Amino acid sequence: MTACPAGIAHTYMAAEKLSRAAEALGHSMKVETQGSIGAENVLTDDDLREADGVIVAADKEVDRGRFAGKRVLVVGVAEGIRHPEELIERVRTAPVVPGGDGGGPEDAGAAAGGPGGRDRGVTYKALMNGVSYMIPFVVVGGLLIALSLALGGSPQADGGLVIPDDSFWKPVNDIGVIGFTLMIPILSGYIAYAIGDRPALVPGMIGGWIANTGALYDSESGAGFIGAIVTGFLAGYLVRWIKKLPVPKFARPIMPIIVIPVVATTVLGLFFIHVIGRPISWVFEHLTDWLSGLTGSSAALLGILLGLMIAFDMGGPVNKTAFLFGAGLVSKNPEIMGMCAAAIPVPPLGQGLATLVRRRFYDEQERETGLAALFMGFFGITEGAIPFAAARPARVIPANMAGGAVAGAVAGLAAVTDSVPHGGPIVAVLGAVGGVGMFFLAILLGTVVTATVTIGLMSVGGRGGSAPGRTLAAAGAGGAAGTTAGASAEASAGAPSRGEAGTGEPARAGAAPRVAAVPPQTGSAEPAGSAEPGAGGPGTPGTPGESSGPGEGAASPGGRRVLSGHLDDRTVREWITADGKEAAIRELTGLLAASGRVTDEEALTAAVLAREAQGGTGLGEGIAVPHAKTDAVTAPVVGFTRSADGVDWGAPDGTGARLIFMIAVPETAAGDEHLRILARLSRALMDPGFRERLLEASGTGEILRVLSEVG
Repeated sequence: MTACPAGIAHTYMAAEKLSRAAEALGHSMKVETQGSIGAENVLTDDDLREADGVIVAADKEVDRGRFAGKRVLVVGVAEGIRHPEELIERVRTAPVVPGGDGGGPEDAGAAAGGPGGRDRGVTYKALMNGVSYMIPFVVVGGLLIALSLALGGSPQADGGLVIPDDSFWKPVNDIGVIGFTLMIPILSGYIAYAIGDRPALVPGMIGGWIANTGALYDSESGAGFIGAIVTGFLAGYLVRWIKKLPVPKFARPIMPIIVIPVVATTVLGLFFIHVIGRPISWVFEHLTDWLSGLTGSSAALLGILLGLMIAFDMGGPVNKTAFLFGAGLVSKNPEIMGMCAAAIPVPPLGQGLATLVRRRFYDEQERETGLAALFMGFFGITEGAIPFAAARPARVIPANMAGGAVAGAVAGLAAVTDSVPHGGPIVAVLGAVGGVGMFFLAILLGTVVTATVTIGLMSVGGRGGSAPGRTLAAAGAGGAAGTTAGASAEASAGAPSRGEAGTGEPARAGAAPRVAAVPPQTGSAEPAGSAEPGAGGPGTPGTPGESSGPGEGAASPGGRRVLSGHLDDRTVREWITADGKEAAIRELTGLLAASGRVTDEEALTAAVLAREAQGGTGLGEGIAVPHAKTDAVTAPVVGFTRSADGVDWGAPDGTGARLIFMIAVPETAAGDEHLRILARLSRALMDPGFRERLLEASGTGEILRVLSEVG
């Protein structure tokens, strides 16, 4: 079985790779896919009875009760793309699913989370939803605070960088503080929204505000972004549970707008204040007492501890404990504040540096956030690293802590002093630091350590996968796996399964081992993109329903039309001139407009960009298929272009897109024509020979001749 949450690209790419690998190894395999249009090539009871093993390459829930008594290997969908031969070998020794429980242990290489990865999928997508809405608040709030401090702040012995009340920069700073204050409830609220839909938004946001307001539970510091993540998930799942409760018919209309938000908000708020908040307050107080007992210890050890705490939750209770400890001793022992001041900027500077050093590991939004984080780090705003930590806590937080510990230790050993309760390079620029050279060295070393560890953990985890480059990867070098690569792998557009020679028939009987690949019981629909079987494959033009004869859409008089007449010489451009994804999309929408089927070019561009925001359509192996379903077009239309150097499309394997197709279909289009187009394209694009012919084609006519192989 192959399946990704969006049910588009990687579902079919994994199926294709597994089918080809089985054929090459002499095995008989039948692959069932779960795409946006449902299960295809469905396995029968006879298929499963004869199978020697089952490979589940999926990031969605799977009812493994179907496989009782069979060896079942469960992995993430990207593993089916990257290592199909290895999976076929490993399934021979995979655990046997016990009869009737639908369970069975997951393979060690499986995606993290619940059965079949569904919990991981829901959790990851909810977290990403919260982070994506939070990022603008972090950037706006952080930059306004940094700007106001830089231009209007002055160091005070007892008040950090202070902006006079009558200064023009005071309200600018206040606006920035509002942005920072809102970012925590926004994170919590939109995590909850992704899980429990609209009724969960209010309890999620209010829960996040409570988590960030320590005074509500007798703490000097709120729980920060970690508390917001907790309240977001609690609110989302609480609302989902309440929705399942049976209620009288007359009460149903008011449940989502009154009853559920009120009940969930009240329960969650009281739970956090009286149950979760109290331990946070207790920990805060005892951490402060514990640190006070360490002031006579080794300066390096104390610096390491303070650096670890500063970098751990970036503004949360642990961070605030270390900061307030240093601030409270700033007049008596400025060396302690010096350790804190060196560690404070390391998380944002380190994460920003990582986005510059390994750009292919990050999407466009993350790279922009990285630049903002560098700016915020300079001004000692640790929260600039929160978007990265919220998205990848298991990788970013340890990296931040490693860098913070190094910075704190170096500052402690060098007896760096800071006479104001603030951190970052800005305090040295303003003359508040003693031992400036070692202060900057401590920050530099900590930043490099954080960036290096982050990149290392992301590489090990699979983000970015293959070596950089703009050339087409070899066939089998597909997308990257790992918990943080899931966003790209879940929302691309992609390749359909060939199954058993694409016939939908049961796998051949024979002496070779039989391996079944089967789908989950629940689908995942998405408006645009997927594949459908039976639409023909490479070299099968003229399949019923794929005629490119007259009368099928507008085309240039006498011009060759391919892909069911949806692509002709007017929508082909031999080489693209844009060097960025957004510019390439705009160039392609202009190309589609030449077909006469586009009524609103700007609306089409917006629809395609909105689709990209949901998840990149860079498939890897040098391919991108941006697409949209929108009434900005009157009929299905396909455009194609090539890039000599490759456009960075955020592909999971890090390759730049050299073959770029754009598909646009009307919102009201009958049937699933866009899915059929994508199915035929995907089959052909999985063939390295076809990609090579397409890259080497000279002129529009030759390009159309190669594309005519698709149908």
